[in-house]
Amino acid sequence: MANIAFIGLGNMGGPMAANLVKAGHKVQGFDLAQASRDAAKADGVGIAASAGEAVKDAQIVITMLPAGKHVLGVWKEIIPSVGKNTLMIDCSTIDVESARLAHAHATEHNLPSIDAPVSGGTGGAKGATLTFMCGGTAAAFAAAKPVLENMGKKVVHCGEAGAGQAAKICNNMILGISMIGVSEAFALGEKLGLSHQALFDVASTSSGQCWSLTSYCPVPGPVPASPANNDYKPGFAAALMLKDLRLSQEAAKAAGAATPLGAHAESIYDAFEKAGHGGVDFSGIIKHVRGLAK
Repeated sequence: MANIAFIGLGNMGGPMAANLVKAGHKVQGFDLAQASRDAAKADGVGIAASAGEAVKDAQIVITMLPAGKHVLGVWKEIIPSVGKNTLMIDCSTIDVESARLAHAHATEHNLPSIDAPVSGGTGGAKGATLTFMCGGTAAAFAAAKPVLENMGKKVVHCGEAGAGQAAKICNNMILGISMIGVSEAFALGEKLGLSHQALFDVASTSSGQCWSLTSYCPVPGPVPASPANNDYKPGFAAALMLKDLRLSQEAAKAAGAATPLGAHAESIYDAFEKAGHGGVDFSGIIKHVRGLAK
């Protein structure tokens, strides 16, 4: 078992750190929020007074932070304090360029590193069923994989530095687009007199089948575990979907790729957030879609 430092103990990081404790690792954590520190402590995570203190004696450092600027700031702060050959893992969802800069900073100090954003939301974090999309060298991935498997059910090596973030951004662009498409279909079905269940029974076994329909259906009834059955409490908040769609559009612009549906999905979620619904589950976009017909 390893000595692990975990920086960022929020809705995702806290449960992930707790699962490392359950797996037998010694985990020292840090977060700026007192509530997050208290919750992690209750789950057996040791709480350090600072990020720098948390990484002392750590063999592995994991960060789970809101944006690229936070990851780069924390890595620059803590890397001078970590031991030789400490494995650096970032599980945040950030822009590809910031991920590559973080790798470069680790490489300057001869430290192995992995970008390993996740899919699966808070439920996956609590249940240790996350999917990790990893970028970095084969050797760094091999070192990280056993630890990531304590927090998830699937760990994929996507390529070199930044490839994990690239895969996450592309995946979530698909997710945002498909959720809008499924929502439009249900809104149209309602206008045409179709019951939710009838449309679900057809589309879930036909060519319209997709995860947004069969696992995360945006209307109550057909998929009992979907947030639609719990007044659209997140899950995966619309504000986070908007963040990922913005990252996809930044990446598309930088790479010279055309993603017109991704851009339109971003504008739709932007309008949804500006209307005060950023804290609603992203499947609640069906409410916005219905409203467009009025």
